[in-house]
Amino acid sequence: MLVLIRRVSSDESRPVATTLSLTAAERVRSRHRFQADDGRPVYLNLPRGTVLRGGDRLATAENTIVTVVAKPEPVLTVTATTPLQLVRAAYHLGNRHVPLEVTATYLRLTPDPVLEKLLLQLGVQVTAEVAAFEPEAGAYGHHGH
Repeated sequence: MLVLIRRVSSDESRPVATTLSLTAAERVRSRHRFQADDGRPVYLNLPRGTVLRGGDRLATAENTIVTVVAKPEPVLTVTATTPLQLVRAAYHLGNRHVPLEVTATYLRLTPDPVLEKLLLQLGVQVTAEVAAFEPEAGAYGHHGH
């Protein structure tokens, strides 16, 4: 079993042994068993509060390197015809404290029919799709509450 104990620089020159595809919810678990993409068992033994992002590299005590992949998952992608519409949508979603991916051109959140209805009432476009989800970690580096 690969026991991953620390994050290493993405500039790390050692070869990557395998990849570990995780959803956004799985990337906030610092102590958990998973299966690497090649089938090997993996145990995360990271400092509590660690939030992983797609592209992060993790290492074992023996310096075996594993790359984290943001696993595609069901999401709602929000786009707008004006920046103001997108900012308003982000404001209303922020008031509801939902994990939210924020970019210059879209917002992304986990599917929720109530929030989808709210967004449509705000006049933005909402597309259900399967995509990588990289929500904001929060002002203090935490994910969610």
